[in-house]
Amino acid sequence: MSGALKIGLTGGIGSGKSAAAARFRHHGIVIVDTDAIARRLTAPGGAALPAVRGAFGATAIAADGGLDRARIRALVFAEPDARARLEAILHPLIEAESLRQCESAASPYVVVDVPLLVETGRWRARCDRVCVVDCPVEMQIDRVAERNGHSRAEIEAIVAAQASRAERLAVADDVLDNTSTLAALHAQVDALHARYLELAMPSASKSA
Repeated sequence: MSGALKIGLTGGIGSGKSAAAARFRHHGIVIVDTDAIARRLTAPGGAALPAVRGAFGATAIAADGGLDRARIRALVFAEPDARARLEAILHPLIEAESLRQCESAASPYVVVDVPLLVETGRWRARCDRVCVVDCPVEMQIDRVAERNGHSRAEIEAIVAAQASRAERLAVADDVLDNTSTLAALHAQVDALHARYLELAMPSASKSA
């Protein structure tokens, strides 16, 4: 594995994690997006589909040959066992591809965007630091409702399925407070970027 400093970036739905990731990318930092990897694995022809079909049957596959996301989403919310079976298929594949991307990253440090970092626990040992994008739950709900048009009940169900705000903050090495403006969030990311560059410097350079 690459020796590059690895920052695990996480936050609940509507927290502003994507905006924070975009700002790190603005600084030329490689972002390993685990959600994007999951989408590729479950798109038509994706590497995860044979195992998904075996575990859930042909009805888990949509007409276009990819994962039937609506059907699977409803299933995993209704049946905890279904969620565990799906994660047992996807998480090792996502982790393997994420680590491959970390190895080839050509930036001073790499940000691994992991929505379920706290829930799975797998990435906490893989990352040198955990950065949490934080805001109150009510703000999360309002943002998602405005962005996606979901009902409050739908959003609350998603929030309830994720780690709590307190659980995320408990594992954070760094916190981005996203309760104000986008400019304020950018300023915090910029400061962390400078800090991460310092941490990413080889020991010999630090002592030179």
